Order: sequence, then C-alpha cells, then structure tokens
Amino acid sequence: MFNVCVIGLGYVGLPILINLSKKFNPVGYDINEQRIQDLKRGIDIFNEFKKEELKRKKITFTSSIKSIKKSNLYIITVPTPISNKKLPDLRHLEDVCNNLSKIIQKNDIVIFESTVYPGLTNNFCIPLIEKNNNLKEGLDFFVGYSPERVNPGDKNHTLKNINKILAYPHNYKKKELIKMYSLLSKKIIFSKNIRETETAKVIENIQRDVNIGLINEFYLVCKKLNLNFNNVIKLASSKWNFIKFKPGLVGGHCLPVDPYYFSYISKKNNFNTKITLAGRTINNLMTTIIEKEIVQKLKKIDPKKNKKILFCGLTYKKDVADLRNSLALQIFKNLKKNNKKMKGYDPVLNNVISRKNNLVISMNEFKKFDIYIVVTNHSTIALNLKKLNKKKIIINILN
Repeated sequence: MFNVCVIGLGYVGLPILINLSKKFNPVGYDINEQRIQDLKRGIDIFNEFKKEELKRKKITFTSSIKSIKKSNLYIITVPTPISNKKLPDLRHLEDVCNNLSKIIQKNDIVIFESTVYPGLTNNFCIPLIEKNNNLKEGLDFFVGYSPERVNPGDKNHTLKNINKILAYPHNYKKKELIKMYSLLSKKIIFSKNIRETETAKVIENIQRDVNIGLINEFYLVCKKLNLNFNNVIKLASSKWNFIKFKPGLVGGHCLPVDPYYFSYISKKNNFNTKITLAGRTINNLMTTIIEKEIVQKLKKIDPKKNKKILFCGLTYKKDVADLRNSLALQIFKNLKKNNKKMKGYDPVLNNVISRKNNLVISMNEFKKFDIYIVVTNHSTIALNLKKLNKKKIIINILN
C-alpha cells in the first residue's frame, strides 16, 4: 500500500491529490503556508475545487517537510518556469530534491510530473536526491516520470478523462504503480524510457505554440492587407486537413516556457533549433501589437482621456483564474501607467486577489465605466457586458 505525498499543490498537484483521496490517505505538501491554510479551510483560490472536495477527512495538508517523512511515494508537481534571460529556472525542483535527500528511505518511489528538458530527471534530480544519504537510485529507491497534461478551464479534458504517460524503468512495484495511476487517468501509456517521455511532454506544447504563432502571423498580415481574417479562416477551413487554431495571447505555465527548455538542451548538445522558438517570437510580439491597437482606438474615442475605462480579463486564459505569464495582465499594467482612470476587472479571480490588486468586484461598480476593453473574454464578462446600456463603448480585441 502506498503512503502518497503530493509535493506542490497548484493546478497539477491539487487535482492529483483530490483524485487519490478516493482510495488513499494522501498528504498534500506545499511551501506556501497561506495556500495550505486556505486548503485546510476548504478554499481554492483558483476556484477549481469546491469546499466539500477539499475537506475530505482522508487528505492531510501540510507545509512541514517533517510531516511527510512517513510517505513512501512522492509525486512532484512543482513549477519549472524560466528566468528573465529565458533559461530554465530549476530552483523549485532543486529545493524539493534537496529536501527529499534528507528524508528519503529505502524502497521509496519518486515520480516527477514537472515539465523538464530531456535528461533532467536522470542528470539533475536523481544526483540531488542521492546527495545527503547512502542510497542509490535503481537499487535503494526508484524514480519515474509522468508528465502532467492538465488543461485549466477545460471541463472535457479533465485529469480523469485524458491519457497519461507513465515512464518507470524498474520492476519494483511496477504493477501497483500503474494501478494507482489508473485512478487518475482513463488510460495509462507505459514507457520504460524517462528521457523519451520528457521529450514527448515538451514537444506536445511546442507544437501548439508554433501553430498559434503561425495563426497569429496570418491574423496580423490580414490586418495589414485589410482582409477580414474570420472570413479568410472560414474559407480555408473548408479544406478537410486545415488545422483550426485561433489567434490570441499565449500565456500560462506551459506554452511560453517549454520551447525555451527544449531549445536550451538542444543548444547544450550543439544543435541550434530553427522552428522551436519561432512561435515564441511572434507570440511574444502580440503583446506589443495589441497594446498599440488599444492605444490607437482609445485616441480616436477618448483623445482627452476624460472617460472611465475598465480593462476586462486579466488572466492568461478564458475562464481560468491563473495570472502566471499573463500577457493580458502585462498589457493592463502598461496601459494603466498612462491612464490613471483605467481600472481592472476579472470575475474569475478570487475576491481576495481582486481587492489586493484594487480591481473592480461588484456589478454596481462595473456599470459605471464608459469604455470596456475586453482582452481575456471570460464567459462572465460576456454576460455582464450584455447587461450594459447601448451607450457604452466596448473594444473587444481578437474577437
């Protein structure tokens, strides 16, 4: 029987913890003490889970590393962002591995789910875990890799409804591990090769990033040529093998990050990628382009800056309460520097976060603005805009 500990309780770790609690008595660990206190009270600031799901008696939430020492299976779901120089930032992963090296016991299993570049689990994580003890991976403890495929805000492709890869090159408790992961996903794709699985994970997201970059470029060219982009796409989509993507801002914890991880390890192995970062170039540029477009529209509508402006939608994705790598938030901050009357509004954010950032919360206040700029078009925003009188001005970017 596994004593499971999930380390990192964000968008990836919390769903795993909740699902495992149906059969196990898992421990959820996070260094963020406020996050732990919120979860203990049944509060998920990302609004992904309800109070009754979080307050199950089988779940233990903790921010104390000593409290997880009795675990024998550790699932690691900590963030792997990039630095300001667009290089892999492995501080969270390094901290976890250093902590594990002090508490890991013989026959423990560690499964990494954080997105990494090929070879990082074997060459970076395992040596760190072995550092403060006399245990050796493959003999005394065992490491695997099961890349996350969480898609925040997607009610169809939930954790339970997706295929999940599990790479585990050992025989020790292999069947039990597969059976446990079967509780999380409808189908387990098993592999013995961790490096291949690491690679598969990053290229899944890079493929999408490059395709969105391409469609963003089409969108910008159509604007330059004074063509109706939506009509162009509708016509092109009539061909059976045309792949449909929408233009937009690409944020979050995966797509803006993974290409840099893959490019980094490629360069380390004397290969300079040509296409991997192509999506990043155009997708990062969209921030500046959309910001300029908004400024131009505002100059025509409100040249004297007398009108009250509400910037709607600050998170990186529709109906998702995540501000990480949000280009919409970046645009809002830039615009607000030159327009003190502008305020922000995002109905999917927790009220505590909204108040902390001085955002509009109530519908009464929402109605008092003259101009509404919509960037991340949450479902609630669309509904609220319909309640406004016809004299209001709505600038709906990319829609």
